Formats: sequence, C-alpha cells, structure tokens
Amino acid sequence: MPLKKDDAGRRWVEVEFVVPGTPEQVWQAVATGPGNSAWFSPATIDEHVGGTITFDFGAGVTTSGPVTVWEPPTRFGYEEVGWSGEAPPVATEVTVTRRSADQCVVRMTHSLLSDRDDWDAELESFESGWPTFFEILRIYLADHPGEPAAVVNATASPSATEAHVWKALVDAFGARDADLGDVVSLGTPRILGTVEQVQQNHQFRQLLLRITEPTAGALVAGTCTVDGQAMVNVSAYLYGSEAAQFAADDKPAWANWLAEVCDHAGAPKPT
Repeated sequence: MPLKKDDAGRRWVEVEFVVPGTPEQVWQAVATGPGNSAWFSPATIDEHVGGTITFDFGAGVTTSGPVTVWEPPTRFGYEEVGWSGEAPPVATEVTVTRRSADQCVVRMTHSLLSDRDDWDAELESFESGWPTFFEILRIYLADHPGEPAAVVNATASPSATEAHVWKALVDAFGARDADLGDVVSLGTPRILGTVEQVQQNHQFRQLLLRITEPTAGALVAGTCTVDGQAMVNVSAYLYGSEAAQFAADDKPAWANWLAEVCDHAGAPKPT
C-alpha cells in the first residue's frame, strides 16, 4: 500500500481485496454499525450523507466524523477527526464491485490533505493493520453473512517485553508450536477453535483463530510495541443470536484471563 501524492496536497493509500458474498451482503458488513462489529470495531453509523460515524475501540477511545458518501450497495465514505493528534481529518472511501455471483472486490482508500509529510508513516501503517481484519471479514461473509455479531476486547500495557508477553499469550492457548488447522482451546473463558493464521514481523505478532465455542466466530490475539511500550490485545468476534449475551457474560473473564497472562510474563495486571 505505497503512499501516493498529487500536486494539490492530497496524500493517500489504497488496498483492494476479494471477499465472498453479494454486494448487498458485503455492504451490510462494511457500511453499517452492526456489520462493522462483526470484523472490525463496534460502530454506530447514520445511514445517510451528513450523518455521523463513530468507532468505539474500548477503554474510552473513540473516533468519529461525518458520513460523506452513501450510495448502497457500492460506495461509502466518511471522515475521521482527531484520529492522530493534530493531523487533518482522514477520509476513507470504500467501494464494492461484484466480481462473480458469490464474490466481490472491495477497494478501500484513506486520504488526507496536507503539504507536510508528518503523517505519511501513519497512513502507510494501514498496510500492516488492515489485513487481519480483512481475514475476519472473509470468515464472517463466508459462513455468517448478516448474522448478529458482538465483539469483546481485553487490552493491557504490560511492563514485560513484547517477546515475553507473546510467549505467555500463545502458551495460554497451547499454540506456541501450532500449525494451521490445529485445534486450540481455553477453559475460562471458554474457547474452542482452529488456527487460521500465525504471523510475526518487526511490527507485531498475531494469532488468528476460527472459533466454534462458545459460539461461532473469530478470535485475534496479538502483541506489538509502541514507543517502547509492549501492548497486548485479545478480540473475540462472536456470531449468532446469542453473540451479544456471550460477549457481555465473558467480558470480565477475558480481563481476568489477560491479567493472568501478564502475570505469567512477569508483567503487572491490565487496568
């Protein structure tokens, strides 16, 4: 996702990917509040130009801005204000194009206007941040399109190094030496799933599961280091009629579980 620029000061990055589903199914997932909760973040979206979109990332962290494009089921756009300190608003546009009877191409573009390069690295960082969410989106659209969804998150900023926290995290899942397709589980909170992806690079370490208990869904657990501070996060995306209840019931258990992982890594409990 290389950064592009024009003479007017517009700077942008874009990515294109294929997902299962009809344009209407994909639109529900990428352009509605309930749909976004199935693969990205809890969101509220006013479904018209001039409305407001708000993403809730937990721990009191939200971003919001106006809906700028609303053309179902093919084109959706919005701006986010205050997404990075004093950065100008970042505009996002999503287009959905039918590729075949059961597949669509999604193009996502992030752009801003500035004569400064202060935020170029952050725009380019979307390249590393989005792919895992796109995999979760594919899981949702392949097997659970349109189903109710809920997400439960647990996050910590431990004092242990990222490498130590990662080892404690995958050990807790019994997944340190796991291969794709291996079954992993937890007792409390209850999780049963198969390994979809294990990814490690200089920016982050991440484990992606396709889960079947306590209900169908996906789970991503990962670590990264930001300004020298290790971060660890677990997000369980739950699907089906009981998803919201499972998410509410399991939220305290996930916080406690992550606290134990941090203890095992020699880190303080999350706040």
